[in-house]
Amino acid sequence: MITKITGRVVHAAGDAATLAAGPFEYEVLIPEFARRRLSGAIGEEASLHTIEYLEGDPTRGKLTPRLVGFTAAVEREFFDMFCSVDGVGVRKALRAMVRPVEELAVMIEEQDAKGLATLPGIGPATAERIIAKLRRKAAKFALLVGRKEKPLGDVTNDLLSEAFEILRTLGHSDADARRLIDGVVTGGKKKFKDVEALLHAVYEQRND
Repeated sequence: MITKITGRVVHAAGDAATLAAGPFEYEVLIPEFARRRLSGAIGEEASLHTIEYLEGDPTRGKLTPRLVGFTAAVEREFFDMFCSVDGVGVRKALRAMVRPVEELAVMIEEQDAKGLATLPGIGPATAERIIAKLRRKAAKFALLVGRKEKPLGDVTNDLLSEAFEILRTLGHSDADARRLIDGVVTGGKKKFKDVEALLHAVYEQRND
């Protein structure tokens, strides 16, 4: 499975980009927000974090392998989650993602069904399904401020360590990540059953 391609950006228009890597050129399907980034990097080297899937009708014996790409692994993770909603397949998700991941995540987290319904291919009913399934998972992505992945720092407690790593992956500095976590765990009055619940609390605190 191809999970990442690094090469020279040859073309970026519509719903696809072409990267030249060694003797090969790869066509990768991309969402609109990624196209805007790559269109300004023609001729330059770029990396896309990819997902492979088969497109077509297996009953007719025609399946075409496709690659979907993103400029950051966390964006690929969001896309994979977005596709898990009933009625949202790969192509619909690609069309819908005209705005950056963090903005889409904020709409989900804030239950903005009207905002989601304005996305291409996403009507009111699908918007409600997206919110119902993904709201508790969206806080992590709503905190996205950058795209550089960094190693885990020296933080104790497995749950806090995982949250700290996620915040750093999303672009927060060490100090900012610790401040955000400290803000919701200081005093030990509230217990969190998992990292999603902790990040949800961080998101709500940041927007108070």
